[in-house]
Amino acid sequence: MHRLCSVLLSLMLLSAAWLQAGEPFVFTPQWTAQAQFAGYYAALEKGFYAEEGIEVQIVHPAASQSALDRIRSDRSQATTLQLAQALEIADSGVPLVNILQTSMNNGMVIVSRRGRNPLEQRGARVGIWNAGFGQLALCMSRIEHLDYEWIAFVDNVNLFVSGAVDATLAMGYNEYFQLLQTGIELDESSVYRFSDHGYNVQEDGVYMTLAGYRADKDRAERFARASRRGWEWVAAHPEEALEIVMQYVEKYRIPTNRVIQKLMLEEILRLQLDRDSHLREFRLREDMVTRASALMTECGMLKKEIPFQELLPR
Repeated sequence: MHRLCSVLLSLMLLSAAWLQAGEPFVFTPQWTAQAQFAGYYAALEKGFYAEEGIEVQIVHPAASQSALDRIRSDRSQATTLQLAQALEIADSGVPLVNILQTSMNNGMVIVSRRGRNPLEQRGARVGIWNAGFGQLALCMSRIEHLDYEWIAFVDNVNLFVSGAVDATLAMGYNEYFQLLQTGIELDESSVYRFSDHGYNVQEDGVYMTLAGYRADKDRAERFARASRRGWEWVAAHPEEALEIVMQYVEKYRIPTNRVIQKLMLEEILRLQLDRDSHLREFRLREDMVTRASALMTECGMLKKEIPFQELLPR
């Protein structure tokens, strides 16, 4: 407990020092430059952050160093996290607050080889990201008693294409399209979509430590407003937004292409529409937090369920 209090005090002092020194508000997306983060790029390039009176720096993680590492080591004030990641961090003793929710649906899939159903491949070798995006998949595999052998990869589909694994985790807006581009034919019988099987848990949201939020509440709220405006602009101007995304992709020399980024942007925008209202709501859903918390507690990933209110700004 003493160590946790010391960590939180350090976070508060660090945030206060940033604010006093007039340092930029540092935001780290959870992965390298791509259309998944188009709304933040647009907010910066279109001047929405400036109009809110804040200077924002977008600092990407390295492929081998996740955004999760950055927020834990206090090198960024805000980051994007999947809900399952946020629950895991909160359970470890670092209180978080969600200041903006962009994803309303889960985009993760398991893709199997040779048209086999992933749920019929007990004991299969399955690729998983080493950067910490697979909490829900680990949980599902335990609940379904699949006994997968998880094989870590960094950021591509080579393990699957080479035949080194029987199946792989993929984001429906990213690796799934990469697989299709390699010429691999995938029918729906070999694709397990988490959102269609009782695991529709929200993904990307913007999180801060509770201490960091309390020390810099005004800029946090301005950042959230401008970021939401950025995503609304992207939804209304997808072609122009794609141009902005490609500028970032080229700047950071990301090995991708325009076709993949266009497909990614289209799917990201689709996942932002709530299934019930069909609207882009930008809110954390209490029922999904409760569902994710219960699932992760059931499979031993959380010591106790995390209440919805613990993730709200306060």
